[in-house]
Amino acid sequence: MTAPHRALVVVDAQMEYFDGPMGIQHPPREESLANISRVVDVAAQQDMPVVMVQHEMGEESPIFAAGSKGYALHPDLERIDGREWKRVVKGYGSVFAGTDVADWLRERGVDTITIVGYMTNNCDLATAVEAEGHGFAAEILSDATGAIHLANEAGRVSAEDLHRTLMVLLQSNFAAVTTTADWVEAVSACESLVRSNLVVSAMSGAEAFVSCS
Repeated sequence: MTAPHRALVVVDAQMEYFDGPMGIQHPPREESLANISRVVDVAAQQDMPVVMVQHEMGEESPIFAAGSKGYALHPDLERIDGREWKRVVKGYGSVFAGTDVADWLRERGVDTITIVGYMTNNCDLATAVEAEGHGFAAEILSDATGAIHLANEAGRVSAEDLHRTLMVLLQSNFAAVTTTADWVEAVSACESLVRSNLVVSAMSGAEAFVSCS
């Protein structure tokens, strides 16, 4: 198997996800932040291309307003010297929508993106799904991402249940799901991660939930 040419995509590691109603609930935000910082350090050591993304909404928006406290990257990431990294401001869920990220990655021969940051249930999911259409394999680190509790007209779901469900969903088709520690090992060994597929996941699901009666 050919060794992957990875790029790290750090999605919206902004203060909005550490204060207020958008605060990440699962995994614990300080743990996921520590893992994001570790992954960024490894990427720097490996001379891996890095895309640092921030979400921006209008000046009147209650969240992600340009120049606001919530818009800023977390200080743990802002301190990192990333002069050769690509800084991106986006206005959609996916980091590819309305940006030149795909072209920038292709120019560097990237075939695989590793997704960390927030949120699992929005921008991470959108980025992993859209990566396929741009010809990139996707990886996502379950302990360097995070979700929030949700409730609306369709029902309610805890951040833990939502995060776990989306990791299973992504592994079934859209991305290879792993932990920070296992990703670091794979990077050091220049190895690809194992991703399932929808057929295998469906068969395993049918077996896991078969009635015992």
